[in-house]
Amino acid sequence: MRPTQAGFSMLEILISIVIMVVGLLGFLGLQARAQVAEVEAYQRGQALILVQDMVDRLNTNRKTAGCYAAQTLGTGAGTPSCTAAAGTTETRAIATQDLQDWHNALLGAGETLGGANVGAIIGARGCITYNGATGIYRVAVAWQGLAPTVAPNAADASATCGLNQYGDEAQRREVSTSLMIANLN
Repeated sequence: MRPTQAGFSMLEILISIVIMVVGLLGFLGLQARAQVAEVEAYQRGQALILVQDMVDRLNTNRKTAGCYAAQTLGTGAGTPSCTAAAGTTETRAIATQDLQDWHNALLGAGETLGGANVGAIIGARGCITYNGATGIYRVAVAWQGLAPTVAPNAADASATCGLNQYGDEAQRREVSTSLMIANLN
């Protein structure tokens, strides 16, 4: 008669440890990817807020809308100001302040820690363009993503905010909206 097995052998214990280690490594990889996705989603949300903020500012000061056109703000941009001959002196001053406030928001000035801006999207740039033929303003925010995807201009040829500013175009992200301001005289 054969004796019954009373415990686990060393080989069975080693195999179960290997299986557990592989499972834990997979879980750690999943956590890392989830962290990247969380940061990407946060940045996209912030970019959408910034786009809507500028659209609201443009809508509010529509008589001086020409001041907002052809502006690139944020990382690498100079001090924004209204140089167009539109509106009154007062509305041009409002436009200059709007552009400065948006520029500061793109740089993360809304959230500071120890005097440093910490609320910024990575490499944020804001672009406002105007198409005179259609009368449409395009407000866009571009930033650098963490993982490569598809370049924004692959799907939309007008997605040029921050073009060639982030190295690999597959890491450039852009959100935008279009706005038409009626001429009501």
